Amino acid sequence: MFNVVLVHPQIPPNTGNIGRLCVNTGATLHLIEPLGFSIDDKALRRAGLDYWLKLDLVVWESLEKFIESVDMKRCFLATTKSQKPYFEAKFQPGDYLLFGSETSGLPTELLQKYKEQTITIPMTKEGRSLNLAVSAGIVLYEAIRQNYQAFLERV
Repeated sequence: MFNVVLVHPQIPPNTGNIGRLCVNTGATLHLIEPLGFSIDDKALRRAGLDYWLKLDLVVWESLEKFIESVDMKRCFLATTKSQKPYFEAKFQPGDYLLFGSETSGLPTELLQKYKEQTITIPMTKEGRSLNLAVSAGIVLYEAIRQNYQAFLERV
């Protein structure tokens, strides 16, 4: 129903948890290389538990290949560098929810090119960012909330 896209993820347990999230929501997980780990990594599989075998997974060899292949108008880029809260976005089934690596976020050039599609999760000034898996869960469940009837028809 939705697509969660991790651009250059670095921490296997985060990706494992997001894979588990995707299985439980019917979302497709897209991983954009280079990855900071092997998808055979034990930590990744441990975090994803037995869900990893049920995961609808797409691995892209580069961000450029991903951008060439999808409708970027239906992509939402999660970043701390936006003023638009995620709950103001109008999500539709099939949308892509992009998240950057744990260490550097999404590439600056991408954020600049698609500035109108950036969204953020409001936080206090005390923190820099949220955990990647937590962020993906927050945004994905808002997309589901906005499209709950369509979600129910798929489960």
